[in-house]
Amino acid sequence: MALTLRTDDELERALTALAEREGSSRQEIIRRAVLERYERAGHQARVDESAQRMAERWGDVLDRLGSV
Repeated sequence: MALTLRTDDELERALTALAEREGSSRQEIIRRAVLERYERAGHQARVDESAQRMAERWGDVLDRLGSV
């Protein structure tokens, strides 16, 4: 599947530098960046959901501890 990506000078420099440094293509640099961001977003959503469940379960205890 093809995708056109418009870049500016700053992004061009960064992509070129990373590709040269890592010995990979600019396309691979972009691919990895998107996948890493996707994984982080999923992780953050799981952490948020877990925190919400814990707050619902233990919120009253935490409130009482906070008032001591």
